Amino acid sequence: MKLQNGAHLSYCTNIHAGESWPAVFESLKEYCLPLKAALSPDQPFGIGLRLSNESSVLLAEPAHLQAFKQWLEDNDLYVFTMNGFPYGAFHFAVVKDKVHQPDWTTNERLEYSKRLFDILAELLPAGLDGGVSTSPLSYKFWHETPEALEQAKLDSCQNMIKVAAHLVRLKEKYGKSLHLDIEPEPDGILEDSAGFIHFYKEYLLKQGKVQLAAELGCSPSEAESHIREHLQLCYDVCHFAVGFESPAKVIEALDREGIKTGKIQISAALKAILPPVASLRQQIKEELSPFNESTYLHQVTMQDQSGNLAYYPDLVDGLAQLEDSKWQELRTHFHVPIFAEDYGLLESTQDDIVKTLALWNRAPFTQHLEIETYTWEVLPSDLKLDLRDSIEREMRWVLSQVQ
Repeated sequence: MKLQNGAHLSYCTNIHAGESWPAVFESLKEYCLPLKAALSPDQPFGIGLRLSNESSVLLAEPAHLQAFKQWLEDNDLYVFTMNGFPYGAFHFAVVKDKVHQPDWTTNERLEYSKRLFDILAELLPAGLDGGVSTSPLSYKFWHETPEALEQAKLDSCQNMIKVAAHLVRLKEKYGKSLHLDIEPEPDGILEDSAGFIHFYKEYLLKQGKVQLAAELGCSPSEAESHIREHLQLCYDVCHFAVGFESPAKVIEALDREGIKTGKIQISAALKAILPPVASLRQQIKEELSPFNESTYLHQVTMQDQSGNLAYYPDLVDGLAQLEDSKWQELRTHFHVPIFAEDYGLLESTQDDIVKTLALWNRAPFTQHLEIETYTWEVLPSDLKLDLRDSIEREMRWVLSQVQ
């Protein structure tokens, strides 16, 4: 939905189970139509569309794409952003580190991403820019040596530049500006703002610029302009909060480097302030334990009283640290509903969303806002409200922050 300042807000449909295009389409009918009626009855309602590789192949067929375009038009709906991070099964399966497969070193990830942009170029209304968020290159633990990690960065850079070239050509054809929004995540090759900025400057803008200039037959300065337009950041608030990164410092660093933000994924992580009393720490451990589920990765960052950080690949590893009294706070990559500040003895990182949106209100640094709480199916049962009502409540909470 369009906000007063011209930006666009939606929620990411990766909250809905379904990998095939028919299943995705049915979920859009079931949820987006009543949400539009409740939230935007007199104005178009935007969709943050998640397509698996399987569903993208079918939707890319002209007959299916035309039918979907007509359905969007008939119901006053539009697509302006897409989630191209999870390639395959994302619900009712053990996802964990498989969410990064295939990674950006592969042709499969390249072709999937280009197909998503081909679809978005057809669906995106005139006058809007469109984005597809994507993975942070790969899962860093798959690359065991410095040489292997370096090669993964080089291969990923080469493939992302191929996407940039594709987006330049799509702009020439459709007159629409499209951008790949790279999403840092804990334990990705790009897991924080410093790592993302380094990759952007030292790989995309240096080696990538040479590659793109050769592919398009343009000057290096023109190639750099294309890269800055078509390769951007996806600012996932949850991910940066898990890393204890200050929203103001991240946004300031991006602005200083002239790197654009394609979209804000509005999301909250789970955190626990750890008191010195052993019995209370045990209670916190008991309240955290139901979130230790088998579908998704829930990376953990621990902070001590001096501000030192330690990182663990999943919540089970973080839970094992709670008996060590030096740790004062635990944060875990578990997306929880954004409208709640606390869950008993546990809290959310909702305050990072408030800070991020306050900065955005003062100086909008992207036109795309997308709520992403994909964990509804694996939330502890006492947190599972009606799904449609939960999505509406999340959107109304965001509206209270931005209007």
